[in-house]
Amino acid sequence: MKKLLPLIFIAFVGLYANAQKFKSHESHIRFFSDAPIEDIEATNTEATSIIDLESKAFVFSVPIKSFTFEKELMQEHFNENYLESEKYPKAIFKGKIKGWNAEKGEAMVVAEGEMSIHGVENQVSIEGTLNYDESSMTVTSVFEVALKDYKIKIPKALFYNIAEIVEVTISFQYQPYAQN
Repeated sequence: MKKLLPLIFIAFVGLYANAQKFKSHESHIRFFSDAPIEDIEATNTEATSIIDLESKAFVFSVPIKSFTFEKELMQEHFNENYLESEKYPKAIFKGKIKGWNAEKGEAMVVAEGEMSIHGVENQVSIEGTLNYDESSMTVTSVFEVALKDYKIKIPKALFYNIAEIVEVTISFQYQPYAQN
């Protein structure tokens, strides 16, 4: 029995540690450019995210090529001319959720950390809503991204077609993360 007790403790600690992490199983990312001549909208359902309840670490990664547009030519220009997705394939946020104590229910939260887009990293603060229970979690947020902050250049000929600041909406659905 003395030998069995430490094994039970180790197994319990291992299960508890895994239960402290949540991984996204569904995502929806949208960006919207409200410009004088034309609005541009794209969506992406291929993003991934992990939240660690113990450390409050929050990470998400968005594959740039997975954005879909209404017009195929917009998608081509987005990937080749603006975001250069071959060279910079992902947008990544790494940070921590501040002022949240992992209580169940809905909470307004702020994630502070580093956003990397187009090879440029900036410190950002993202406000959002987190809804948590033991078996699932949801994070949603709407925030703005200034293209110049990430050295995304708009040709002068298209200045009225693309907004200098785009609205980004994120939504992640999570489940407890079990490592294999």
